[in-house]
Amino acid sequence: MKVIYYAFLIFSVFSCTSNKIVSSSQKAEAEKSVNTLLNSFHSAAARADFTGYFSLFSKNARFIGTDATENWNVDSFKIFSEPYFKSGKAWDFKTLQRNIYLSDNGQVAWFDELLDTWMKICRGSGTCVLENGVWKISHYVLSVTVPNDKIREIMKVKGAQEDSLINILKQK
Repeated sequence: MKVIYYAFLIFSVFSCTSNKIVSSSQKAEAEKSVNTLLNSFHSAAARADFTGYFSLFSKNARFIGTDATENWNVDSFKIFSEPYFKSGKAWDFKTLQRNIYLSDNGQVAWFDELLDTWMKICRGSGTCVLENGVWKISHYVLSVTVPNDKIREIMKVKGAQEDSLINILKQK
């Protein structure tokens, strides 16, 4: 009886783990699916499709915006975003370049992309997870790019406001 129990236990452990390495064709299909997800994400925002946009996030997703105070869970990001979507003008970001990477087990993807936005070039980066066979965005970070030779000018613009925030954050 113990032999059957241990055989069952070992079988269960190996069958439940997702450490298998995906094939190159599975990897290519996953990368294609993540690319489609991200295109749909940007397209839904451009169409001000609130429901479609937020359906692409995982249930525990985070969205990090360009302002240092913008670190939202999905519910708080919905509250912030809703007026933009209701006005019919959310945001229209066009992908200029995108790189997608996949974990060996094919369950997690991460990406970086350059976007043409009203703020000029921005960088999007994040993580996607496979939930019940469907790719979802679990973490998205939007960053404004700054040319290296212009960083001192930008620091002057950010100065007082962010110095105040730095002091607040240091006190926590």
